[in-house]
Amino acid sequence: MITKLSAKNFKCWKDTGAVRLAPITGLFGTNSSGKTSFMQLLLLLKQTTESPDRSLVLNFGDERSLVELGVYRDLVFKHETPEVLQLGLSWTFQKPLEIEDPEEPGRLLFEGSDADFEVRLVENGAGRVLVSQLAYTFAGHQLGMRRDPKGAGYALFADPSASHQAFEFKRSVGRPPSKLPAPVRCYGFPDQVRASFQNAGFLSDLELAFERLFASVHYLGPLRDYPKRQYTWAGAQPRDMGQRGEKVVDALLASRPQKTISPGKYRPKVTVEARVAQWLRDLRLIDQFSVEPVAEGSNLYNVWVRTTRGSTKVLLTDVGFGVSQILPVLTLCYYVPEGSTILMEQPEIHLHPSVQAGLADVFIDAIKTRHIQIIVESHSEHLLRRLQRRIAEEDLSSDDAALYFFEVAESRSGLVPLQLDRFGVIRNWPEGFFGDEYDDLAAITRAKARRLEGEKLG
Repeated sequence: MITKLSAKNFKCWKDTGAVRLAPITGLFGTNSSGKTSFMQLLLLLKQTTESPDRSLVLNFGDERSLVELGVYRDLVFKHETPEVLQLGLSWTFQKPLEIEDPEEPGRLLFEGSDADFEVRLVENGAGRVLVSQLAYTFAGHQLGMRRDPKGAGYALFADPSASHQAFEFKRSVGRPPSKLPAPVRCYGFPDQVRASFQNAGFLSDLELAFERLFASVHYLGPLRDYPKRQYTWAGAQPRDMGQRGEKVVDALLASRPQKTISPGKYRPKVTVEARVAQWLRDLRLIDQFSVEPVAEGSNLYNVWVRTTRGSTKVLLTDVGFGVSQILPVLTLCYYVPEGSTILMEQPEIHLHPSVQAGLADVFIDAIKTRHIQIIVESHSEHLLRRLQRRIAEEDLSSDDAALYFFEVAESRSGLVPLQLDRFGVIRNWPEGFFGDEYDDLAAITRAKARRLEGEKLG
């Protein structure tokens, strides 16, 4: 799980500070306040780890990518290329990482259940992005590479904290001191590191942990596909729903019958499809849901629903748009592997306010039963209010929720951590958070009084 995220000089952010991320992290605020940029930081790192081009420091993306960010000048704060772009995050491992001492087999060199990563990037004046420094902090040591100020290659470093014994990289026998080539992408150590130092092989474990973290990150965008009358499935097993939810039927079919999930303690396991169908009923959207082949042995499928008990079964295309919009949201929460991180933008689009509130209960159930992390960008007051209510009712710990209000001041984005007490009350409710409801009610009352007065005079 990602526990902290930070950025300096990234798009509209001069400095985010160290932002705490929880099992449920909610990003709220006005339009163009930096919420999307905050999400794009994680998407940028994800598509960089998945890029086949190892020499590409950052994969800025194209029209087929998770995010398309242009070039370095477009990415850096106020487009000031001399500025250093600094990105960082902290995360926990699903199980502790143990690293043996290569010089003394059986002895643990490092052991830990979490790590930090930070990279500083610059532009060389010709449009090329360079790593100035990258570092992992693990088991009380900062391990990384620094670029020579004169541009003559890179050097390896290992800095212990005050409470840990110093660790020193030892050069391999017969390898004279020399500068190292540039890092691989923005987070990896070049092969020459392992060849030049006899005890540096474990650095690959840190790189692999970083890549596994982002392999477990799944994204669902705000614009989702329209439902279809028929779906073709040729046995594909997608990793997630796709950016627009276009793979949701593939995922539902791929999940049966071998994939089952637990809906809670002491309750029998069910299929992903059954859990999704139950939530559709609980949210009072429809009464029955199923994915069925057009004919026996066919690879064409229909999605059938009944809106109420006893009603006629109809295709998904013939009911309200909200069902097809929430279907990828629900499926994603129960389809991805346990321990995954899900990024969602505006999952509440096209949903009735009561269903928007119900999404909070879906998210709470998913983090409890599937141990996933959900980072959601939303404009829904109803979603937020339900989270507050569940904290007050002790169904959700305030420690398991991190909620932020984003705002723009002096041409830069900022965020305010919403301070929730154990009763779900926000102690620092920002002015104009969801508009000013009381001003509107007062204005309606004044308008009514004026009109009544005018009618009397008339």
